[in-house]
Amino acid sequence: MQQAYETLANPTRRKQYDATLPPQEEANKLVRHEIYFSRPNLVRMSEDQLLYALLEIAPREEKQESLPTPPLNICLVLDRSTSMQGEKMDILKATSIQLLRSLRPQDVLSIVSFSDRAEVVVPASISLDKKKQEGRIQMMHASGATEIYHGLEAGLNELRRTHDPSRVNHLILLTDGNTYGDEQACLELAEQAAAQNIGITGMGLGHEWNDIFLDALASKTGGSSAYISNPKDIEKLLVDKFKALASTFADEVLLEYKPVENIRVNYAFRLQPEGGAIEIENPMRLGPILRDAPLHVLLEFVISPTAFNENDIITVLNGTLKTSITSNPMPAPPIRLHLTRDLHPQPSSDPPPTRILKALSKLTLYRMQERAQAAVDAGQIDSAVRHLQNLATHLLSQGEHGLAKTALFEADTLERMHSWSASGSKDIKYQTRALLLGSGKKEKAK
Repeated sequence: MQQAYETLANPTRRKQYDATLPPQEEANKLVRHEIYFSRPNLVRMSEDQLLYALLEIAPREEKQESLPTPPLNICLVLDRSTSMQGEKMDILKATSIQLLRSLRPQDVLSIVSFSDRAEVVVPASISLDKKKQEGRIQMMHASGATEIYHGLEAGLNELRRTHDPSRVNHLILLTDGNTYGDEQACLELAEQAAAQNIGITGMGLGHEWNDIFLDALASKTGGSSAYISNPKDIEKLLVDKFKALASTFADEVLLEYKPVENIRVNYAFRLQPEGGAIEIENPMRLGPILRDAPLHVLLEFVISPTAFNENDIITVLNGTLKTSITSNPMPAPPIRLHLTRDLHPQPSSDPPPTRILKALSKLTLYRMQERAQAAVDAGQIDSAVRHLQNLATHLLSQGEHGLAKTALFEADTLERMHSWSASGSKDIKYQTRALLLGSGKKEKAK
């Protein structure tokens, strides 16, 4: 026992011993995961230090084709307020009909339109009279104000009518305006949806909608928001979203963890398949795994000096990953996550893996625009201008000339007008977010 203790307590001897062990059999036959750290070790110091972990979760190659693609249960919740009249409504109706015609026999599509009240345009049903439903779609017309709660509630009710754990159950909300006074009620509906494993995607058209609200709404279910700057892009984004849902491998990944004293998860961001900040809660809803786009999540830990004790190995996170694989009748076994780092007297000279370096460089750009947004909200225009100018410099160094030009234009607009241009805030936010998608996807791990 004494010899075992001495071996386990000494990091070098422990690694040597571990190397003699036979490969451990993988408990989860469906999903594989990899973890990459920004630093090989921690250093004892008198101030907080940051540690980043890149978590990659993907289907095992032999399982990608062996499991069938799951049937869909999707509800489109479409804003038909007065501001949607004209080209927006025409494109929305044409795209809805296109999606209806593209359904497989096993898929379910329902459509709800809303303004200051909601109407079920196409009810949830496995066997639809498509010609009849196309006529109902064509009859949609714009009128009234925007009250998202009514549409969201009606959409979730339609999804529940044909809800099935073997389906991908998802709501797509598309709006071009702000909702007033019902935000909290909408967030409570999203929490109910999450409890039933119903995902939500928010799509904002133009520049009048509330991106902070749509982000919060979608993230409650592990989803994200998307920005449609031009009505002509409605078709592409909706069609792409349907294709992504049809290629779902796992429709939900939950990270359950026990808090570690003096160590906190400070920030979590999903890099792919859909970029977006992840709400820090327990459990954390990390999002879906697609067959051709593994789930990449970057976690930022803040480690207090008081986290260090006499041990030379520091536990950063202790938890489990739970995956909901729609097309698999048996639940996938949970994956245990025990993230640790050795404690050394000096920082390591070894560089971080290429893929986490790439992800961190792109996340830095996104965090810079976040700081600019926060400075504008606080009335600190000079500070916001500096953040945007720094962002432009970093973008230029990475070859992102178009986005750098946008950042400089917004810095100049803020300096002159003390406010963003009409679409400036969203242009900066969603274009820097797009840079994160697939960070490190094609890089070989080191």
